[in-house]
Amino acid sequence: YLDNAATTYPKPQGVVRALTDAVTLYGANPGRGGYPLAEAADRRLYECRSRAAEFFGTEQPENLIFTPGCTWSINTVLLGCLRPGDHVIISDLEHNAVVRPLAALERRGISVTRAHVEEGDEYATLINFRSAIRRNTRMIFCTCASNVFGIIPPILLLGELCRRYGLLFGIDAAQAAGTEPITLGGTGAQFICAPAHKGLYGVMGAGILAMSGTSLPQPLVFGGTGTLSAQRRQPDELPDHYESGTPGMPAICALDEGIRFIERHGRERIRTHELDIAAHIHDGLLAMDGVRLYTASPRRKNHAPLVSFNIGDMTGSEGAQMLAQRGICVRGGYHCAYDAHIAMGTDKRGTVRVSPSFFTTHDDADALLRAVYECMK
Repeated sequence: YLDNAATTYPKPQGVVRALTDAVTLYGANPGRGGYPLAEAADRRLYECRSRAAEFFGTEQPENLIFTPGCTWSINTVLLGCLRPGDHVIISDLEHNAVVRPLAALERRGISVTRAHVEEGDEYATLINFRSAIRRNTRMIFCTCASNVFGIIPPILLLGELCRRYGLLFGIDAAQAAGTEPITLGGTGAQFICAPAHKGLYGVMGAGILAMSGTSLPQPLVFGGTGTLSAQRRQPDELPDHYESGTPGMPAICALDEGIRFIERHGRERIRTHELDIAAHIHDGLLAMDGVRLYTASPRRKNHAPLVSFNIGDMTGSEGAQMLAQRGICVRGGYHCAYDAHIAMGTDKRGTVRVSPSFFTTHDDADALLRAVYECMK
């Protein structure tokens, strides 16, 4: 299994146990009852929130919002902060989780500029973003790492740029949370969006929105929160302002255990292992005639642990299907990030993407390389 940029698999055993415990030990609705089981669920939810808040560096646990997923978090930031007449700058590597909400907002009078990320040149990239700033620019929103090419934009420089110009800064940390040290204070961001089920080793169904509290977006959804039930107006208090409906406790508890797994093993150790596997794959593919690589070596500075390539004249989807027939699980196609393919010149065929996890072994990497070699015969 080498499709961990889509979702990590397998999950740590502790995550599986946390899922079971959420149903068997904390099965009541948190914040919706005064009996012991509901109170235990409420305490468990607060424990999960506090750990995630510390992990992402929010000032208060209440500034860590649980959502159904990273896409939901991103939509909350973009739709909740931008108004007609506003201008937003994004990179040309963004996922459709960013591109499509902004396309919808463009029809409502928002303007969008795509700044080119110069691979390997942080300051040229910074100049591209700075040159795009207008009088009505409200926000820069940028991926922490391209889900197709592994390029890591200069997030710290962009955070400083936003501070200097008084802009909001939002981050899509889908491919960085768990391996890169992404915190609000460290990046200068007001918003960090991340899924539970990728580098945080949780399961599908939960995401996080970490907020600094200096500029709060309008809620995306309104409804019951278990508090202030007699008033029709959405509560202003965090996290209730954003968390309408019953929280997804199994996924949230699994996320909590995923974060504990990372803390036990060490983020740097996990990152080093994944980069080592990705570099081994990159070097093996580089030695094969007929394989076209689109990513720099993962050993290079500012690179995420993934590799994109094509086999001969095949499209990315065709190459992935050939590998699937040989028992190799990888992603092929456009990876929900067509803008990134346009930027890198792969928009005609897409790519095959390989992405290891902490559980990937060198034997797994060698099995992939043998399968690619067989596909070219």
